[in-house]
Order: sequence, then C-alpha cells, then structure tokens
Amino acid sequence: MLAHVAEWAMARALPADVATAGSRSALVSAGRTTASLDADSSAADSSAADSSARPGGVGTAAAGQGASPAEVERSDKFGRIGLSLTVLGLLLHAVGVVTRGVAAGRVPWGSMYEFSITSTLAVALAYVFLVRRYKIRWLGLLVTGFLVIVLGLAVIVLYRPVAPLVPALHSYWLAIHVSAAAIAGGALTVGALASALYLVRSSMEAKALAQPEKPRTGFLWRAPAAVDIDRLSYRVHAFAFPLWTFAVLAGAIWAEYAWGRYWGWDPKEVWAFITWVVYAAYLHARATAGWQGRAAAYVALFGYATFIFNFVGINLFGSGLHAYSGM
Repeated sequence: MLAHVAEWAMARALPADVATAGSRSALVSAGRTTASLDADSSAADSSAADSSARPGGVGTAAAGQGASPAEVERSDKFGRIGLSLTVLGLLLHAVGVVTRGVAAGRVPWGSMYEFSITSTLAVALAYVFLVRRYKIRWLGLLVTGFLVIVLGLAVIVLYRPVAPLVPALHSYWLAIHVSAAAIAGGALTVGALASALYLVRSSMEAKALAQPEKPRTGFLWRAPAAVDIDRLSYRVHAFAFPLWTFAVLAGAIWAEYAWGRYWGWDPKEVWAFITWVVYAAYLHARATAGWQGRAAAYVALFGYATFIFNFVGINLFGSGLHAYSGM
C-alpha cells in the first residue's frame, strides 16, 4: 500500500494525459447509450494507444505536457513495485488462510474472523486478475488500503482461536455456499471501489470542463476517463451477480438440509435477498433503461452497503439461526 501511496504522491504534480482526460466526460453528461459510449471510447482508446502504453494509464504523452520522462518513470516505478508487493502479499495471505484451515482441520469459514481473511483474499485475487486483464493498477491504492483496514480490524477485533464448528455447519454446503459468497464479495468490493473512484473522477472532469484554464495534475488525472471506469464497474458487477445469486440459492438449499425449510425470514437471509434485489435492479437498469454514470454508481454503492451491513451489522447485532456466524 505504501508503494501505491508513493506512486500517487509522485504523480501529484504530473499533468493529465489529454487523450484520456478531456472530452469523454461530455459523453457521460450527454446521456449517451452504452453502445455509443463503447464506440466513442474505442475510437479514443485507439488514438491514445501510443500515449498511454504504460500500465495504469501512465503514458509518455504527459512528458510532452511539462513532466520530464524521469518524473513519469519514477511514479510508474512505484506503481510496479506496489503491484509486485501486492502479489507477494496475496501469496502470503493465501498461505495464512490455508494454515488456518489446516490448524482447524476444516475449511476456515466458521466465524467472522475466518470469513474476513477469506473474503479479503478474494478481493486481492479479483484485483490481481483484473490488473492482468484490464490494466487497472490505478485502483491499487484503494484496494490495498481497503485490505489493510479490513485485515487490521479482523486481527484486532474479530480474532478468535480455532474452535469446532456448530452442528449446522457440518455440511459440504459450507464450502459451496461460503466460497461463492466470498468470491462474489471480492468482485463486489472491487466494483464498489471503482464506482467510488468514478464519482470522484467524473466530478473532476465536470469541473475541468467548467474551468478549462485550471491545470489538471495528479494521479487521478492519469487514470482512465470516468466513462471507462464506469464501464469497468459495470463489467465487474455483471461478473459478481451470478455468483451472488448462486450463493443465495446454495444457502437456501443448505437451509433446507439443516433446518428443514428453504426460507425462514431469518435476518441474514432477508438482507442477502435485499442485496440481490439491489444489484439486480442495478444491472437491469443499465441494460434496459440505459442507466450509467453517477446514478448507476450510487445504486452500486448502495448495494455494497447492504452487503456490508449483512456481514457486519447482522452478525454483530442481529439474532436468528445465523447467530453462530458472529463473533
């Protein structure tokens, strides 16, 4: 995380890459359809290819706008170091999760602490995969910052020694249900962080259009345009939603085996369904009503808030058949 902090700090005085920062915000405010946004951004991407060859949107065009090649390279170097350390941390994190499972003699998903370390591993995996596929290293500081906060709270507040599972958890459905929920949660976290960054970036672009004489410097100006961040968020949520759907269905089947009913209006069941409804509405609105931009980002963040409340609020303060999943 500190390397990504240095990357952002080194880029603070670097000017924006005009090929990715300037004109696309107008497309968002004009309310274009997703198809037209794809077409416009494809044309813009091809024109920007030579100037943004480096991962994370740090290209050589900025050097021609007042930044020396050494300044650009220094920022990019810290970004590469940050990504390498993130991968190393991911491997060590995976070893820690496996070690916990070996010590427990089962999958390490029987408490909030164990689910926290597993779900944060899923967040890190999702980020590294998306860096390789979509070059989203610019999201590194937000992702690693989130991981540091959650893991710190897990170790300080949620840690519990290894203990036997309650009878309801002695089922192969534990691995099926919780693994799907953890992977979906990892993807939803990356999607939520992208949505939050979109809101910041779109505000910056709107202010730049209103005040074109002001210089555009800093790392966020060197990230992709707001419309591209919005599209990434949509793709990540579209990937996560089927996994969350499967997790909810697997939980219902498991409930029938454990308690003799598929649905019992347990608080955790209700909030899992609320999360599903919000994300279903988000994807449906984007696919049919052409929702995009800030409205879609707010809905996505609201959906993530329901996901977090289901995990933290219900586990700590709720009651019901899922009470064993708390502290």
